[in-house]
Amino acid sequence: MQDQNHPLYLNDRKIVNRLLAKESPRNSDLIELARLFIRYEGFHGANDLQEDLSKLLNFWSLSRDELNNKVRVMWTNGYRPGVNKDEVVGSGFDTTENENT
Repeated sequence: MQDQNHPLYLNDRKIVNRLLAKESPRNSDLIELARLFIRYEGFHGANDLQEDLSKLLNFWSLSRDELNNKVRVMWTNGYRPGVNKDEVVGSGFDTTENENT
């Protein structure tokens, strides 16, 4: 099977590069990592990015199950993107400017 190009590769590559520079992940970093694993699971392509996701698990001394459990606990305990302004997850689309119109 021929490798595919993912439409979000360039954006995701920037996120992974940022994560690779971190020695200790914040909650939002763990959520980003888990989200990217889900996005690229079973995807035929972006091999460099997928290898770096695995490197991050190793670098942060986590297994995939440990990562998923930590993220599950965060969501269960009320973590929501955008509530803490320094912990952005998702598209980054901000609708606050349009709320008063």
